Amino acid sequence: MLRRDFLRAAAAPALLAAPPKPPNVILILTDDQGYGDLGCHGNDRLKTPHLDRLARESVELTQFHSSPVCAPTRASLMTGRYNYRTGAIDTYLGRAMMYPEETTLAERFSAAGYRTGIFGKWHLGDNYPLRSIDQGFQESLVHNGGGIGQPSDPPGNHYFDPVLQHNGKPKKCSGYCTDIFTAAAMQFVETNRGRPFFAYLATNAPHTPAEIDDRYAAPYRSLGLDDITARIYGMIANLDENVGRLMAKLNALDLERETLVIFMTDNGPQQKRYNAGMRGLKGSVYEGGIRVPCLFRWKGVLRPRVMNRLAAHIDVLPTLLEVCGVSREPEARLDGRSLWPLIKGEDAAWPDRTLYFQWHRGDVPELYRGCAARSQRYKLVNGRELYDLMKDPAEQNDISSREPELAARMKKGYEDWFHDVSATRGYDPPRMQLGTPHENPVILTRQDWRGPRAGWDPDSLGYWETEVVGPGPYRVRLRFPPAQTAGEAQFQSGDLVLKQAVPAGTDSVTFSDVKLPPGKARLEPALRFGEKTVGVHYVDVETQ
Repeated sequence: MLRRDFLRAAAAPALLAAPPKPPNVILILTDDQGYGDLGCHGNDRLKTPHLDRLARESVELTQFHSSPVCAPTRASLMTGRYNYRTGAIDTYLGRAMMYPEETTLAERFSAAGYRTGIFGKWHLGDNYPLRSIDQGFQESLVHNGGGIGQPSDPPGNHYFDPVLQHNGKPKKCSGYCTDIFTAAAMQFVETNRGRPFFAYLATNAPHTPAEIDDRYAAPYRSLGLDDITARIYGMIANLDENVGRLMAKLNALDLERETLVIFMTDNGPQQKRYNAGMRGLKGSVYEGGIRVPCLFRWKGVLRPRVMNRLAAHIDVLPTLLEVCGVSREPEARLDGRSLWPLIKGEDAAWPDRTLYFQWHRGDVPELYRGCAARSQRYKLVNGRELYDLMKDPAEQNDISSREPELAARMKKGYEDWFHDVSATRGYDPPRMQLGTPHENPVILTRQDWRGPRAGWDPDSLGYWETEVVGPGPYRVRLRFPPAQTAGEAQFQSGDLVLKQAVPAGTDSVTFSDVKLPPGKARLEPALRFGEKTVGVHYVDVETQ
C-alpha cells in the first residue's frame, strides 16, 4: 500500500472541463482520523462507503501532510503559513491561540464576496479578538477549546446535546455533535446557494472521549476489536454517514458542479490501530503522525486520479486563492504554494522542495526536538535520522551514516527554517482583550491559562495573559468546584491584590468595582485552603 501510493501517478490530465466560474468551497477537516481510517486505504475492518466514493470521485493527494497535532494544523490551514509564525504552537495552556494579525482564509474569502461559515472545531482562541467570528467567519457554530467536554467548555458538556457557541453566544443544542455540525453546514449551503460560499466543516470526531451511540460501535466490537477502537470506528462510521448527507444535499441543490469539496484530517490517529503500515501516531513527526488523507472533488471539472507529489496543510490556502480568483492582498509571506497546476494536471515544472514539521509540549519550541524535514523522497527526523521513503516508507532503516552529506544539508535547511519562523514574532502568547463591546463578560478558562503549575488537574494553578482595553470598572467572578473546607480567594493583577473569604460549600466569589489599568495585565486568581493553593476553573470578567 505505501510503496504503491508513493509511486502511482496518472497519465491523463485531471481537468475534464474549464471551470465555469470560481467555485463554492466546502472544506471538511476531521479530528484524529489517520490515513488508515478509510476503507479505501486498505482498512478491511472499517466501513466508509461515502468517503470511499468521495475518494473515487476526487484527485487524491497521497503524499499530503499535516502537523502532528490539531491546533497547529488549523493555523496553517487558515493562513498558508507555518504554525510557528502564527502563535499556535501547541494544543492547550495558552499555546493554541493564533495572533489576530494573521489574515485567515475566511477573511480573504469574505473580502472577495463569499459567505463564510464554520461548523465544529476552531481551536485557535475562545475569546475576542481570537474567535472564529473575529477572524472572518460570518456564521459560526463551534465548541470551545480543543474538544467538547474539555475545561474550556461549560461543566458537564458532552458529545450529545452539547452547549455550543453560536456566533459568540452559548446555545444548547439537541442531538449528536457531528450530526449537529453537519446539519448546520447543510443549512448554510442551502441558505447561500445563490451566492458563493465557503463552508468549513471541522468535526471534533473521532477525537476522544469517543462518545458515540452504541449502535455505531457494536458492529466493530463484534469483530473482536477492543472497545476504544470500536468506538472510534463507530464515530468514523457516523462521520461517513454525514459526509454522505452533505454530498446528497449538494446533489439535491444542483451544486455539485459549482462546488469544490476538500476532505482531509488534522493529524494521525491518537490510538494504536491500522495505519497503513506507517510508523508513529498523533504527536509524532514520523509519517504515521503527519501523513493524512486529502481529497479534492469538483464534479465535472476535475478528473479523478492519484497525485503523489509532496504537499501539506500550508498549501491549501494558496491553492484555494488561485482556484477561486481571490486576491492575496493584504500580502503576507506564505509558506505554502498553490497545488492547482498539479491538481488540474498541467505539465508544469514542479521542483522538489523540503517541508518542515515540528511539535512538542512547552511554551517555546526547541531546536531539534520533535522535528522533521521532508522532501519528496527523503526525510530527516530530529536532526539525525535519515530515511529514504521511496525504498523505506515505514521508516525503519536509518541511512544517515551512508548519506552524511545529504543528512547535513537537510539539517542545515531545518536549522535555517527554525530560526526563520521563530523570528516572525517570537513566542509570547496572543492576549485576550477585556472591556471591549465585542465580548462581555469575558470567560477565561483553563484552556488558555499558563504557568509552571498550569494544567487540567484539580490542584493546577495558573494565570491568564490579557490586555485591558476598556476603562471598567469590572466585576470579576471566580468559579470553582464547591469548597470542601473554608478558605480564602485572592485575585491579583500587578499591584492590585483583592481577597475574600470562601465558606465551605461555596463554588464562586465575586469582586466588584475592580479597577484594572489599561494595557497588558496578568490575572492571577487563586484559592487557599490552609497550606494548599490551587487555581480556579473559570474567571468571568464583566464591565459593570
